[in-house]
Amino acid sequence: MRRLVFVTQRIDPAHPALGVTIPKLRALAARLDEVVVLAAEAVDGQLPSNCRVRLYGARTQAGRGARYVAALAAELSPRPVAVLVHMTPLLADVGGPLVRARRVPLLLWFTHWRVTRRLLLAERLATAILTVNERSFPLRSPKVVPIGHGIDMELFGCTTRDAGDRLRVLALGRTSPAKGLEAVARAAGLAGAELEVRGPSLTDAERAEAARLEGLGVRIEPPLPHAEIPALYARKDVLVDNMREGALDKVVYEAAATCMPALASNEGFADVLPAALRFRRDDAEQLADKLRRLADVDRNELGRELRARVEVRHSVDHWADRVLEVAGQ
Repeated sequence: MRRLVFVTQRIDPAHPALGVTIPKLRALAARLDEVVVLAAEAVDGQLPSNCRVRLYGARTQAGRGARYVAALAAELSPRPVAVLVHMTPLLADVGGPLVRARRVPLLLWFTHWRVTRRLLLAERLATAILTVNERSFPLRSPKVVPIGHGIDMELFGCTTRDAGDRLRVLALGRTSPAKGLEAVARAAGLAGAELEVRGPSLTDAERAEAARLEGLGVRIEPPLPHAEIPALYARKDVLVDNMREGALDKVVYEAAATCMPALASNEGFADVLPAALRFRRDDAEQLADKLRRLADVDRNELGRELRARVEVRHSVDHWADRVLEVAGQ
């Protein structure tokens, strides 16, 4: 029986950050006999019948840790093809010695720019580090395996957009200072574009940044459930992402999957976005110029080209196939 243990924090389609795990779990389940999901919290009825959820949530961190280790130990026999930890180095650190002692591959999926002591230890414990590409993991390591971002191409279907009087620009995601939203707002103003900034503020730093931006006159709309994001893309003409190097925002791939052009400052998007759709980070004048140019081209034709690139390199089916290849399946 081919089974995989998937470790995450939460299974919830409405969660603005973790809702994306559900299509990935469905893709893995379609390729395996069973997927066991270890999560602190889970909404019922979201996963296929061959996905089994075990909860490790508790009121204290010590309680969560003890329940997590017990659940993980129970699922290592019979031997799974791998344990895949999603975006949480701490859970790889806590469970890693147990997994490696059983000679089970320990895979860590991670895409973020910040280096922490937990991540340093997780890199040492992991059999392989799965990430979008070499630029989306902040450490140099021979364990890094690029597998794409895992975009649900059915959910994010191609949309034809009619031209309007003003270019409709979207900046989407958490209000981290690393997002460079002030420069995006300035560029939209210079280009005479209509801008919507939308996303959650989940940390103190993000809440402080949101307050600072609102003090500058930038209105920030509340986050939407993951299932409602495709309709949001359909109402817009272009996505702008000014994220610092070292992280590749999934929203760029999602937008491109809907046949919507995206402008991004991160060179890591070069496999999807041509040079005409990349700009120097925080360069509001250059970004404004690129927005003006986009207003005068056939964005639907350009968007279809971008979707084709996402389909080849970053679809959820490609992602799941690569996970199993790395696991030796």
